[in-house]
Amino acid sequence: MANLLDGKVAIITGGASGIGQASVEAFVDHGAKVIIGDIQDELGESLAKKLGDSARYVHADVTNEDDVAGLVDAAVESYGKLDVMFNNAGAPSAPSPIVDVSTEYLDKALALFVRSVVLGHKYAARQFKKQATGGSIISTSSLAGLQGGWGDVGYSTAKAAVPSIARVATIELGKFGIRSNVIAPGIIVTPIFTRYAGLSEEDSGKFLERLEEKSKDEQPLGRTGVPNDIAGPAVFLASDLSSFISGVTIPVDGGSSSVTFNRFDAIFGEVAAEMEAGWVSARS
Repeated sequence: MANLLDGKVAIITGGASGIGQASVEAFVDHGAKVIIGDIQDELGESLAKKLGDSARYVHADVTNEDDVAGLVDAAVESYGKLDVMFNNAGAPSAPSPIVDVSTEYLDKALALFVRSVVLGHKYAARQFKKQATGGSIISTSSLAGLQGGWGDVGYSTAKAAVPSIARVATIELGKFGIRSNVIAPGIIVTPIFTRYAGLSEEDSGKFLERLEEKSKDEQPLGRTGVPNDIAGPAVFLASDLSSFISGVTIPVDGGSSSVTFNRFDAIFGEVAAEMEAGWVSARS
């Protein structure tokens, strides 16, 4: 089914790479115009150039309120309106156990994964109300926000807040035709897993291949996810096909949330140990 987003204008934060990049490309394929919000300028500019008039890159730190407001302004200035806000931005970090967690780390996690989502709702909803057109807000959570064992305390706590934001938004904004829904990805293998470690491109690829190989048998569907597995549901939630869906969190996880135990943290540690044991060629 083509052109599900024909005529729509969207903002996708974290749109320069990984899930965000796949979503930008899918939205454009379905007829949308997209503002790519990110801090990875080279990647963002390159993607916008590839997509031509259908996309524009805007440097935006989503923890900064002025930058989030600026994304909405850019959408209106470039394409005349806004129909969809996809709060997807994220960044890698070194996980911290509770007994060692710092307030600095907690504050950064909450700013990136919670404050940014609230700000995305705030400014998108203001524009939707001004237009009197309604709109769709999509936010990325994680299985770490729904179950234990998928992440550390900072990441898991922050991601657990995202569905609550969507529920509050559904109550407050529904009367204006504004919907808010959440996607909770499972294991989606992207370079975000290795970015904080400073690995070379070659070793990053090796790490991800090994992580995927060791993780796939733990998944009910027998494979790990890829960014397009998230882009598809995002297109659906942005489209009019989902016009009566709001306040919902959709796990997109190959069935992982249907089981009571997962070994992903252990597998990640095993692969990291293998890496340190000798097959790392160089660090960038």
